[in-house]
Amino acid sequence: MKNWGIKGKVLFLALAPAALIAAVLALHFVNSRIADLEQSLRERGLAISRQLAPASEYGVFAGNRDILQRLTDAALKEADINWVVITDINGDILATSGKPSRLPHVADAHAGLDFAVAETGSALTFSAPVRLSQIELDDVAGSLHGAIVTASEAPRVRSVGRVYVEMSRAGTVRRKNELIRNGLVIMLLGLAGSGLFAFRMSREVTRPIQRLCRAVRQIGAGNLDVRVAEDSAGELQVLEEGINNMATTLKMSRDNLQDKIAEATTRLSYQAAHDTLTGLPNRREFELRVERALTGAREQHQTHTLCYLDLDQFKVVNDTSGHVAGDELLRQLAVLLQGKLRDRDTLARLGGDEFGVLLENCNLEQAQPIAEVLRQMVKEFRFVWHDKPFMIGVSIGLVAITGESESLSALFSSADAACYAAKDRGRNRVHVYEEEDIELVRRRGEMQWVGRITRAMEENRLRLFVQPIVPLFPSPDADVHYEMLLRMLDDDGHMILPMAFIPAAERYNLMTSIDRWVISAAFSTFHQLFPVVTGGGKSICTVNLSGHTLCDEHFLDFVERQFSINHVPYESICFEITETAAITNLTEAIEFIRVLKAKGCKFSLDDFGSGLSSFTYLKNLPVDFLKIDGAFVKDMETDPMDRAMVESINHLGHVMGLKTIAEFVESEQIMEHLKAIQVDYVQGDWIKAPQPLSSLLAGKLP
Repeated sequence: MKNWGIKGKVLFLALAPAALIAAVLALHFVNSRIADLEQSLRERGLAISRQLAPASEYGVFAGNRDILQRLTDAALKEADINWVVITDINGDILATSGKPSRLPHVADAHAGLDFAVAETGSALTFSAPVRLSQIELDDVAGSLHGAIVTASEAPRVRSVGRVYVEMSRAGTVRRKNELIRNGLVIMLLGLAGSGLFAFRMSREVTRPIQRLCRAVRQIGAGNLDVRVAEDSAGELQVLEEGINNMATTLKMSRDNLQDKIAEATTRLSYQAAHDTLTGLPNRREFELRVERALTGAREQHQTHTLCYLDLDQFKVVNDTSGHVAGDELLRQLAVLLQGKLRDRDTLARLGGDEFGVLLENCNLEQAQPIAEVLRQMVKEFRFVWHDKPFMIGVSIGLVAITGESESLSALFSSADAACYAAKDRGRNRVHVYEEEDIELVRRRGEMQWVGRITRAMEENRLRLFVQPIVPLFPSPDADVHYEMLLRMLDDDGHMILPMAFIPAAERYNLMTSIDRWVISAAFSTFHQLFPVVTGGGKSICTVNLSGHTLCDEHFLDFVERQFSINHVPYESICFEITETAAITNLTEAIEFIRVLKAKGCKFSLDDFGSGLSSFTYLKNLPVDFLKIDGAFVKDMETDPMDRAMVESINHLGHVMGLKTIAEFVESEQIMEHLKAIQVDYVQGDWIKAPQPLSSLLAGKLP
């Protein structure tokens, strides 16, 4: 019943009691009728035997067999009688009709004087005594029996014989079977009638429930337009009303939710394509439109112009009045710029204080006046914040979008380079990109390096190489230096020298991050290096720093943390600063050197002699080593002027109590010249080329 439907359960509940009652009634009826048949057969048998016994009295008494035979023959004609036997008192058969299966014996006759019933399988045998109701004692009677009996000796009633009647049960059994069949037929008819009635009743009950089930199933499948007829009564009507109300409510909720989803989707789509601050298209949407314009230029030979706008002096507004003022300035400029463009043109905010303009179906000649209008408008705009006026400008770079344009990234790179060229040439001007513009090509290369450097740092593709700085006049107490040199692996695993990417890193403020990486990597391996580099004298690890890093107010704290974390002795580290960087950032360099030198660090001034003002500032820099610019060293063998410069720098260093280092030692002849002028340390490929830090850790370097 667990998996039955409601209709089956209702039918079962209706039919099960009816079937049980019908079965009980039919069983009771059949049993009672069978009992009646048995009783009727017994009563008939007893009645026949009782009637036959008195009728046989005279024949038995007189010994008249003919009379008795006629009696038995007449009795045999009664229904269900198999045979009839009349015996005398001794059990001798006087008359018989039919074929008795077992003849009575004397013992049966004397079994008693009363009526008796015996069951013999499929028949019933009835017996009754044949009695003499009164016996007269006369001479005739006495002579007949050959004896004289006195009145006191003879009983008034005595048995003279016995009547046996066997009645067949076949008719009774047949009638029993008929009764059973009739009972079954009646029961089945009753069940059929009950089933029909239950079926009709179940339809009245289950049809509304099935309609409700179908409606619920359709609602669950998402069809909220379904409704059920409210034509039932009582609880079913409540359910029908509830289902309809639920469907109506769900449909209203779904429609409302769909409206909200559509609204949210539209809003998200708008937000994904527009800048939240200005409401202008954002960089992603702008790039899509420029890409469509590029496709149109290639397929339909159209010409468009891409403008890259970068505000001048915007940082002043942010720094003096806060970002809220800067945001308001951007909003106002967005409105002003949009008002100067055609409807089919696109103005977008690319990020920060940068805007992009796509002038569709507009060549460079037509675009330049438009760009000038935008530049002039921004120049004349006066932004006032809390009664404080600001003047700003804009640098604009233009690049044509034609069928020959390389790619979307190339277009943006060229426009960005043109914009920076406008800034470098005085700001607040329009610059048109040209392939022959060497400065723009350089800037574009530098900008490409920015992405490559960033990816290399993210993918851990920076490497440290090591080159020894050895004493030219070895002694037991001479220090041996190992300089950490930076390299970078490109996307294909090729090694890139620092002169290729360091200028771009310095220009785009990446050197501080690079210097932090170098110090962290060098300090973390210091204790692995130290047992290898330790010889008779002290070993010093030299690390280069850039001028940008010296200006980082948090860098000194970072260096001191690295000393503490890695337990590196201060006296084992020498920081190398280029002459130009030190002079450009003199105050920061002096403070940085003062703090760490007090703790034991050493400092080296690199590329000394490359700046005309070096000698003036040297006395203000408390360094320990002067590294002579390799540009003088490598040609000193053939160029007397270079040799003189090397001698002068070496002499100056010694006068100031500093050790001198000559780099770019590429031959034995240069080595001999340096010995002649008594330079303290030498470094170069002729002595030992830079090798990976891993080689030093493996003990492969001397």
